[in-house]
Amino acid sequence: MKPLGVLGAGSFGTALAAHAADTGREVTLWARREELAREIGRTRENVDYLPGVTLPPGVRPTAGLEEVAACDPVLVAVPSHGFREAVRGLLAAADGGGPITLVSATKGVEVDSQARMSEVCFEEGVAADREVHFAVLSGPTFAAELARGVATVAVIASAEPGLATELQEALTSPSFRLYSSGDVVGVELGGATKNVIAIAAGVVAGLGLGGNTLAALITRGLHEMTRLGIAFGGQQRTFAGLAGLGDLVLTCMGGQSRNRAAGVQLAEGKTLDEITGRTSMVAEGLKNSLGIARLARGRGVEMPITEQMVAMIYERKSARVALGELMRRELKSEAEL
Repeated sequence: MKPLGVLGAGSFGTALAAHAADTGREVTLWARREELAREIGRTRENVDYLPGVTLPPGVRPTAGLEEVAACDPVLVAVPSHGFREAVRGLLAAADGGGPITLVSATKGVEVDSQARMSEVCFEEGVAADREVHFAVLSGPTFAAELARGVATVAVIASAEPGLATELQEALTSPSFRLYSSGDVVGVELGGATKNVIAIAAGVVAGLGLGGNTLAALITRGLHEMTRLGIAFGGQQRTFAGLAGLGDLVLTCMGGQSRNRAAGVQLAEGKTLDEITGRTSMVAEGLKNSLGIARLARGRGVEMPITEQMVAMIYERKSARVALGELMRRELKSEAEL
């Protein structure tokens, strides 16, 4: 059995590597910065992104893409804005022209192109003249809890049913249960859009509002996620599952959510530069709000919460004004999706 590769040594990539190694699998973990790879190898801990978690002996950190390219499958856990560059480098580093299996653990879309990660992998595979088999891993998964062996459940989706089942069996463990799916579009858009709604949940918390407001936000946010997913061919039931409602609830309510924390700071009047300058961690929803809003506009999908988050993040609209505009929208039937 080839080693499993993890492209990206952020918090979730490191957690995936630790989990896989705990199951007995040899894992090659790629860090973009050589000094980070050396530090992880020396201390057996990723202090920058996942402090307090000792990595099993089976995790081998590296800054060499050639070593990851020899693995199968490769889990890609880099931020969406760096996903294309990472995949392009990986494909260029791979020996021979055989097929490669890429599993996206990235919850986002490219802002400029609005491409989902599956589309990025396809485009880069064509450009490199390589056959790429693709799957996406998503669901309610805080990195620190996964790494500590806390019971976690997620979904793995692929347009190739056999691949989804194969990866489900390979990655499942007593503490990490995976369900398979064929709805790549729904799983990808669910994971990307929930980050934007989670920023809104942080705004609710930052304004000192209560459970009534948060429950309404999560419910109406789920409507937005579902509308967008269906418009692009996703299945409605996906959004009632782990990659939809499950991930949305965790990210909106969990104290470890970076997107929710960003929303709290927005409500406090912090600027985008101030929020992003305070941490090396990436809150995907900050950049992805633009991409999601553009996707929605292109298909004529109404996403009022997302639009208000874009206005708050990039136009400095106040949280109170945004809330007031949402509350004064035209009345309609809840049955309208």
